[in-house]
Amino acid sequence: MAASNISARSVRTAAQARRIVSQRGLEYVKVGVFDMDGVLRGKYMGVEKFLSSLNNGFGFCDVILGWDSNDQLYDNTTFTGWHTGYPDADVRILPETCRDLPHEFDGRGLFFLGAFEGAAESVCPRGLLARVLGRAKDMGLAATAALEYEFFVFDETPESAAAKGYRGLQPITPGNFGYSVLRSSTWADFYGELLKLCTDMDFPLEGLHTETGPGVLEASLDKDLAMAAADKAALFKTFAKVEAQRHGLMATFMAKWSEDYPGQSGHIHLSLNKIKGGASLFHDAKAENGISTAMRHFIGGQQALMPELLAMIAPTVNAYTRLIPGFWAPTEATWGMDNRTCALRGISGGPKSQRVEFRVAAADANPYIALAAAIGSGLWGLEHQIEPTAPITGNAYDQTHPKRLALPRSLGAAAERLQGSKAARELFGDAFVDHFSASREWEERQSRRAVTDWQLQRYFEII
Repeated sequence: MAASNISARSVRTAAQARRIVSQRGLEYVKVGVFDMDGVLRGKYMGVEKFLSSLNNGFGFCDVILGWDSNDQLYDNTTFTGWHTGYPDADVRILPETCRDLPHEFDGRGLFFLGAFEGAAESVCPRGLLARVLGRAKDMGLAATAALEYEFFVFDETPESAAAKGYRGLQPITPGNFGYSVLRSSTWADFYGELLKLCTDMDFPLEGLHTETGPGVLEASLDKDLAMAAADKAALFKTFAKVEAQRHGLMATFMAKWSEDYPGQSGHIHLSLNKIKGGASLFHDAKAENGISTAMRHFIGGQQALMPELLAMIAPTVNAYTRLIPGFWAPTEATWGMDNRTCALRGISGGPKSQRVEFRVAAADANPYIALAAAIGSGLWGLEHQIEPTAPITGNAYDQTHPKRLALPRSLGAAAERLQGSKAARELFGDAFVDHFSASREWEERQSRRAVTDWQLQRYFEII
């Protein structure tokens, strides 16, 4: 009797991966890994090579971890470079990440994520998160996360945007119209196909709506265990852009594309549960706001380390244009109960939904690295029983906070703080801290070469 067809998201083993590829009669399978900036890098792999790689892994040039989002090579990292010859790094295919590619091979297409192994694992973003979650497991804990993204959609193509120098771009809708049923109904074809793609590829959305601003949307992904949540968030960012471009549109997840509008967030909702029994570590029915001692210490660790880890959460030069007062983004490592002016928002919700929202993260952050920072710093707070400050009530922007809570004001300053952080080295390892902080120093250095419109307008004649 012939074996029944297996679905992509039920694949868990190499044997099942072989089976689904055979059942679909595929000649090629798409595989990919995420780089330091959260950009998905991949290729089509011939079926025989893919089937062999399920057992033995495959080699992927380690330049993937040694260049920036514009394919420019870092000149200040030791992990890889001209001095190493850019050798292949070992990559293991992850059968459990199998997903349908609805638009490819007549709907039969399949996609798999890979994970770097060996020396490359020490600097790989997904490997970083795996180590942090291993730390939680050793403490008897499992982390659940849900990420939400704001992103602008434009009636542009990559060609038209480049031809305009990314100025004067046309959003798909005009004006400020948050939660607009008019806009979502008018663009129902695009909304519907995006929602369907998210479901088909198993990064379903809990909600999708317009935000305040021309052409801006907010997507809230369903919660999941932290690694699965990171996979889903990273894939959503990639394939939301794919779906937009298939409709002749463009989506951007820049932290801030215009000085006239608030920045684009990438907020992270986090909770911890005990592996044994599954009870919430964060909820205490007898405590004020239901906040357990463990949740308080978790927030304390996040608050204490946020200034040192900011480069992992705000990883681009552009991200620091978002972190200014009055634009729905924090400027100090503050926390409060259901207070959206703070960097950390405690949320009371009972045993199933008691959580903390990590609001400092922007849409441009690498989900794996941002989650590693948010969870790792919280675990550090648990281990060291770090008490947070008193929760902020009212407008956090109007209040004075301890200097130790001030966030770095630039990517260069944040990279320097990360490089010198003893806690970061304890949590993430010297190899990652050295590599990532150097990559952020490189990113900031590239920006210093630019002569901006602001500089020309300010200095060209008058100075």
